[in-house]
Amino acid sequence: MKKAASYLDQHIVPALTVFSENRYLSAIRSGMVATVPFTIIGSIFIIISFLPISGWSTIIEPIKQILQIPVTATFGLLSVIVCFSIAYDLALQEKMEAVMSAILATAIFLMIQVNVDDLSIKMDNLGSAGIFTAIIIAFITVEVQKFFIKKNFVIKLPENVPPIVSQSFLSLTPLLFLLTAFWLIRFILGVDINGLVQTAFQPVVFALNTLPGILVYAFMVTLLWSVGINGDNAMDAIVAPIFLQYLSMNVMAKSQGQPLPYITAYGFFTTFVNVGGTGATIALALIMINSKEPGFRKISRISLPTQIFQINEPIFYGFPIVLNPIFMIPYILNALMLTTTTYLLMDWGIIAKPFINVPWTTPPIIGHYLVSGGDWKAAVWGLISILLAMAVYYPFAKVAEKQRLKAEAAGDKSFMEQ
Repeated sequence: MKKAASYLDQHIVPALTVFSENRYLSAIRSGMVATVPFTIIGSIFIIISFLPISGWSTIIEPIKQILQIPVTATFGLLSVIVCFSIAYDLALQEKMEAVMSAILATAIFLMIQVNVDDLSIKMDNLGSAGIFTAIIIAFITVEVQKFFIKKNFVIKLPENVPPIVSQSFLSLTPLLFLLTAFWLIRFILGVDINGLVQTAFQPVVFALNTLPGILVYAFMVTLLWSVGINGDNAMDAIVAPIFLQYLSMNVMAKSQGQPLPYITAYGFFTTFVNVGGTGATIALALIMINSKEPGFRKISRISLPTQIFQINEPIFYGFPIVLNPIFMIPYILNALMLTTTTYLLMDWGIIAKPFINVPWTTPPIIGHYLVSGGDWKAAVWGLISILLAMAVYYPFAKVAEKQRLKAEAAGDKSFMEQ
């Protein structure tokens, strides 16, 4: 085990760390985080519109359409928010004027959504349908600005000119280039940029809403965590736009009274799989809370309050789970088990699919109830999930406990380094 850990530390972990800290991925993560308050507010109005109370639909019917306005103003503008936020973060990383970069990227994105026939904006593309286009536009805009500044293809004003005026002129030539280039591509050559991007990402979008696809994702997240890398953060930049798109589509379907199309929308993994933290480690804390081994017992009791709010670093590094095969195996197995069972329950219509966005720190069971729009069966499943995870962890936990007690009795601590 020591040799394997050394190999991972020297060869695998550094490469994965570089990947997870990539500036483009970091910018995407920031862009996705920026959408959270908007989706939460939009979700509140969805909850009000569809409270699971007998007779509520009749009461709310006269103002139901008005209640959908905040939903449209949040979920309906997700791509605009993403474009602005990603360009802003990437420009900050490049030590450029972030606000101006974000404005330029948003302007370009909005321009390519204009309908040639009547010069109106295609509103559908401002929501989740345009997220991937928004990401690409943000990247291109910042990189073009960076190139123009580096090559000095910009208009520089004297130093005594106010910074806001100076920055405006500094962005003039890259803006002209970008507007002209995208105008030619979209309106002169007639290239449907949104359609092209959606087609390119369609295989990934499709795969992550299938059981095999989401199982691969669950395995990758927990495997990365198992070697000491934050798997959720590392994978989030890749999958967050897709899960957010699913959530938005489910919200729109719900508001129109249609069946929800996506199972693995945002909330599926963070709530139904990461019960009490990635790998459902709250179950391990509950098993070891009265452990005969003092170290396990203490760590479990210290970590349990944080795991109620889905934060499991204390137990993850305290036991540890990282690079520890005794705990790595059930850690990964639980993610795969909960992914499979939850997916099937939703696919069979036994519990509701996610369409409400809640903070990832929402406690289990409560989170299950809220994410599913008030489905009591989902809340019951949250409790059952913890019990199932405990069953998976139990034999491995007892083996670890027995090993440590035996080693402590012999005065040997070396097993912790194997």
